[in-house]
Amino acid sequence: MKVIFTNGCFDVIHRGHIELLKYAKSLGDRLVVGLNSDNSIKKNKGPERPINNQADRIAVLESLVFVDDIIIFEEDTPINLIKQINPDIIVKGGDYEKENIVGSDICEVRIFGYIDGYSTTKTIKDTLDRR
Repeated sequence: MKVIFTNGCFDVIHRGHIELLKYAKSLGDRLVVGLNSDNSIKKNKGPERPINNQADRIAVLESLVFVDDIIIFEEDTPINLIKQINPDIIVKGGDYEKENIVGSDICEVRIFGYIDGYSTTKTIKDTLDRR
């Protein structure tokens, strides 16, 4: 069984997230999503985040046919989770470079091309600008 891993906040799900998850699942048999906890998002993104709490983010991800497992992590990076899961491939979005991806020394890394115009930060900004 080929295990694929990706991780992130998945705070405000948008098309870029969906396409990345669909691509990741196409690479193997099981897709495991490492999900930043609410506390780790606050630490990394600031006090105004997450927009959607951990339970809601899990519910949305669980509804997607390409996601097999969701594991919450509290740390700044998912390195301990990656070591525990020992995936065959790690998938990250196009805003990352392979050599800077946590776990690139453990297994193969694939970069999913960035979809212009889709990011959580942009979605939040655009929503606030409409007020």
